[in-house]
Formats: sequence, structure tokens, C-alpha cells
Amino acid sequence: MIIRVLSDSQYRLDDAAFAAIDPIDDRVQAAAESGDAEAFSAALGELVDAIRAHGAPLAPDEFLPSDAMVPSPDTSLEEAQVLLGDEGLVPNTKT
Repeated sequence: MIIRVLSDSQYRLDDAAFAAIDPIDDRVQAAAESGDAEAFSAALGELVDAIRAHGAPLAPDEFLPSDAMVPSPDTSLEEAQVLLGDEGLVPNTKT
């Protein structure tokens, strides 16, 4: 899975990395749905940190289609709601 963190880079995540970020993405989604901007901001920051920690950054000259786009950690709840789908920011492609 390739995830683009807006204003940052693209990261390749294997199944273990996806398993690590999926529960965080669920918290981002729940906070967005409840309109809790503070919880959303905290969860989004945690999600981006986890993507960076568990994912492998693509080389600067390597451009691949992204499976998901995650906003930068300073994105407001209102701005991010445009990107949120039914499955959060990072859709579960393991169906």
C-alpha cells in the first residue's frame, strides 16, 4: 500500500505497518464523525507519526499512484472532512 502524506512524501506500508496504523485511522474517523476537533487533531498527528515510523519513504524521484492520501498534521477537522471516506483516511484494501 502506498500512502501520501500531503505536504510530506509517499510511504510504502506492508501488511504489518497497515495493521499498526489501521486502529489509529479508526480514531481519526471517529473523532471526525463526532466533530471533536481536539481529538481529531491528536489522532491525525498520531496517524502521520505512525505512517512515518512504520512506512518506508519512497525515493524523491519515485512517483507511484497512492492508495490513500492523509492530510498534514496541522490540517483542521473542517479541511480534512473533504478527504474522509466511509473507511477513514486509509481505506482497508484487505477485503
